[in-house]
Amino acid sequence: MKNMDRYRWLELTAWAGFALAMSVAPGLHAHAAECPREDALGTSRIIAVDAAATPRVGSRNFLQDREVVLTFDDGPSPATDDRILAALAEQCVRATFFLIGRPASEHPDLVRRIAAAGHSIGHHTWSHHNLRQLKLEDATDEIDKGIAAVENALHGVSTKIPSTPFFRFPGFQMNQQTLDALEKRRIVVFGADVIANDWIPMTQEAQLKLLTDRLKAAGKGIILLHDPEAQTAAVLPDFLRYLRDNRYRVVHVVSAALAAAAAEGRQSEKRE
Repeated sequence: MKNMDRYRWLELTAWAGFALAMSVAPGLHAHAAECPREDALGTSRIIAVDAAATPRVGSRNFLQDREVVLTFDDGPSPATDDRILAALAEQCVRATFFLIGRPASEHPDLVRRIAAAGHSIGHHTWSHHNLRQLKLEDATDEIDKGIAAVENALHGVSTKIPSTPFFRFPGFQMNQQTLDALEKRRIVVFGADVIANDWIPMTQEAQLKLLTDRLKAAGKGIILLHDPEAQTAAVLPDFLRYLRDNRYRVVHVVSAALAAAAAEGRQSEKRE
C-alpha cells in the first residue's frame, strides 16, 4: 500500500465507491456472536461474500452508516501482531488480514494464530511487488506463490486455490487483465475507503486524528491499516475505543463458501 501517489488515491477512492453490492448467502448475513464484555466494541454482524457474484468489494452498497470493516495488510509480523491481536480480542472485534506469502512462509504459527482468533485470511502476493508493472504471467506467478505460501502455513498444503478467496493488490496497483483473471478464478478483490497512511512516521496522537478525521468524512467504510507498523499497533486500542465511544459498528466479512461449510459441519454434529 506504501508510496501511493495522489492520482492513485483518487483512482482508488472512485473504484471503491462503485464496487458491486455484496451477495449474501441465506442465513449468513447475521449478528456476530455475543461478546462476554458488555463494555466492548464487539463485532455487530457478519457478511458472507459469494465470490462468484461479487468479484470486487467496496463499501458503498453493503455497509450502513457508521459501519466499518477493519483490514490489515502486509503481515504477518512477529514484532507487532501480538499487540494487534490482543487489542482486537480485548474489544471482541474480528478483522481481515491480507498476508504476504514470504513472511507467512517464515512465520506459519503466527498465520494459524490469526486464523484461530476468528479473523479472515486474505492474500497480498508473495513479495508485495507492483503487479501493474508485470506481465500477466509474472503477476499471476506472484499471486499464486503468495497464495500457496499462506495456504501451506494454514493447512500444510501448497495450493494455488485459496481457502478464503480474498485478495488486495499491493498499493492498489492493478490493471484490467489481472482483475479479469482473478474474477475468472472467483477471487474477490478488495478496495478501501479510509487509509491510515500508517507507513508515514507520525505521533500516536497524529495517527489517531488522521484516522478519525478520515472516518468522519467518509461516514463508513473499509479501513486499511498495516499490522507490521509499530505505530499501528500503538494506536489501535485508542482507535477501537474511539469507534466504541462514537457508536461505530464493526462488520466482519467472510467467505460464503467457508461459512456454508462451517454451518454444514455444525448441522452434521447435531445430527450425530
